[in-house]
Amino acid sequence: MNWIYTKDNPLRVVTLCSGYDSQCMAIRNLGIPFDLIAWSEIDPYAIRAHDAVFPEYADRNLGDMTKIDWSKVEDFDLLTYSTPCTDFSNAGKQAGGEEGSGTRSSILWWTRYATIQKKPKYLLMENVKALVSDKFRPLFLKWCDELTSYGYTNFMQVLNAKDYGVPQNRERIFVVSILGDAWYTFPQPRELDKKLLDVLEDKVDEKYYLDQEKVNRFIADLDDEKKRLLEND
Repeated sequence: MNWIYTKDNPLRVVTLCSGYDSQCMAIRNLGIPFDLIAWSEIDPYAIRAHDAVFPEYADRNLGDMTKIDWSKVEDFDLLTYSTPCTDFSNAGKQAGGEEGSGTRSSILWWTRYATIQKKPKYLLMENVKALVSDKFRPLFLKWCDELTSYGYTNFMQVLNAKDYGVPQNRERIFVVSILGDAWYTFPQPRELDKKLLDVLEDKVDEKYYLDQEKVNRFIADLDDEKKRLLEND
């Protein structure tokens, strides 16, 4: 496949809330030449994982995305932002992500500074499906409208990992934003030809298992949370 990006003219990428940068792994798997200009991650374990996967970019972590001076970051083509889903997720307390609320998910709004100052050609957002639920859809649409005001055309769709070769029922909302007038279509689902058993390892070191004490503590915490929710109903 021919790309407009080459070894001499790579796709210049910046990722926010990078984790171990599955976004760059996907770009690499597609065979698109790229250069990770900068990334932003504060979790020490995620940073260690990122350095293990992309050691060549270990010195490009900008740290806390709310403290980045974007005027000092060189221009780039693609910005990905998988900001925390904690306060949108059905598995959490659903505290929301309104700007200024102080929730972890509210750092979504800090993405605007990279967008305004650098105006990358492409933006890629990924978050939990709950972000487009009745409760959070107004916030989601407010964010999309803001991107539109900056000159971006947005394309959004809920995709499920099991429809794209991964044996996991995992729905996520994706938003592709392209600067200027544009058209984009999401990839069509394909039949799953792999089972979870196909990717599980036969032998796993015991260090990866929780001991019974931790399991009991986890169950107790769940019971306490359930009681709290019932008391607040």
